[in-house]
Amino acid sequence: MQVLFVIDPIASLKAYKDSSVAMMYAFAAKGHEIFITEQQDLYIKGQVWARTQAIQVIEQANLEEHAWWQEVGSVQERNLADFDAVIMRKDPPFDMEYAYSCHLLAYAEKFGAKVFNSGVAMLNHPEKLTITEFSQFTSPTLVTRDMARVKAFHQEHEDIVVKPLDGMGGMGIFRLQKKDPNLSSILEMLSRNGQETIMAQRYIPDIVKGDKRILIINGKPVPYCLARIPLAGETRGNLAAGGRGVAQPLSERDWEIANTLAPILKERGLFLVGLDVIGDYLTEVNVTSPTCFVEITQQTDFHVANFFVEQLESVLGA
Repeated sequence: MQVLFVIDPIASLKAYKDSSVAMMYAFAAKGHEIFITEQQDLYIKGQVWARTQAIQVIEQANLEEHAWWQEVGSVQERNLADFDAVIMRKDPPFDMEYAYSCHLLAYAEKFGAKVFNSGVAMLNHPEKLTITEFSQFTSPTLVTRDMARVKAFHQEHEDIVVKPLDGMGGMGIFRLQKKDPNLSSILEMLSRNGQETIMAQRYIPDIVKGDKRILIINGKPVPYCLARIPLAGETRGNLAAGGRGVAQPLSERDWEIANTLAPILKERGLFLVGLDVIGDYLTEVNVTSPTCFVEITQQTDFHVANFFVEQLESVLGA
């Protein structure tokens, strides 16, 4: 197969822990050809095209250095429908440029491009908001830009977490406890004085045991999650915020959540999903560029990237 990755600049990837890089190595091991492009290089000219570069991954490379890949041939302008698969792995933030890219990918699908995850599906599943559809699994949640409503929610639950709707890696997440003197200032900053919608959730004490990332690939849950355990005194478990990743088998509740959401999300065009679960509660549904492939693979007997490639091959009949 010829597989096109839509990614951030390749030199910026932290190859030793990057899930997209793990995918590339897994594709290469199966003999598939790898191509890369960036969001800015997608364009419509009748159909959807991209400025693409073929690359080759280097076996036994030091992944902590940049010398893990090399270009093959010259840059080519190619129609997205010419590739066997297009994999959208551009990291958030999900700004308007990201949304435009999803529109382009959705348009490409109309001409036969096979895109994972589907552009329409990513547009229709904001990562923070999608949990509201599955309220049976969530902690009490409020979505609003009305600061008075958030303050009333805080007064009701006394200990809450507030966050922007477009953040990633724990960015902009605050815990507001009872009688927090910074309540008004934090809400003013996050909501830009009531001009932007934010999310508030009742604080989940089980965060000390980790913010679990559960991966679903082609409607099948990976049997291990990565519990991202916060630093002492920290309320965020995200690895980008200093959390420590510990792989562990899915709990009974994890399986219940994953098995309920998996067929629904697969049917909607979401081939790869990362569920975030704290304790017994679903907190996010990540659809843009879910990670944790490397950490789970290193700590268990389950090779996530190989499973990803095998499932994609099965879908494409490769």
